[in-house]
Amino acid sequence: MPHRDGLADGERPVLILHPHWKVMIAPYALTIVVVAALLVAEALIPPNRDAGIERLAIAAVAIVAAMLWLLVPLLRWRTTVYELTTRRLRTRKGIVARQGRDIPLSRITDVSFSKGLLDRILGSGRLVVESAGEHGEVTLTEIPHVERVQGVLFQLVEDERQRVGREDRGRAD
Repeated sequence: MPHRDGLADGERPVLILHPHWKVMIAPYALTIVVVAALLVAEALIPPNRDAGIERLAIAAVAIVAAMLWLLVPLLRWRTTVYELTTRRLRTRKGIVARQGRDIPLSRITDVSFSKGLLDRILGSGRLVVESAGEHGEVTLTEIPHVERVQGVLFQLVEDERQRVGREDRGRAD
């Protein structure tokens, strides 16, 4: 019987990750540009009797733009979760509509990572998990501490294989 958080009996979380914080750099920079453009536009409005309405309209447009360019990526980042448990790799993403995928550790055949120059500087990377089955490969991007995550996942896969092997030997006896 699964627990309320979706884990099976005897299964426990090992790592719970979100994409690396670097995915938020562009939205924050864009928000700063929007605020700067707002301030310039406010300063360029000539003083007249409609200046207050014009300033208010520009501010409203800037606030809506900043919310779209900052809040949506922030929510997307916050709602994307990569979870390693003692039995599976779980991915969950989506703000309104949710998507998820679970890969049993016993089906994982290979785990590799790649890091570009910026990834090496910031401590992130791309994790590629190959599994036996219909959807053979999953690529998880912007994983913080990707080398450590790869090592933990590899160890969990080995532990799961040993556990399944013990169970199979126990049934055969």
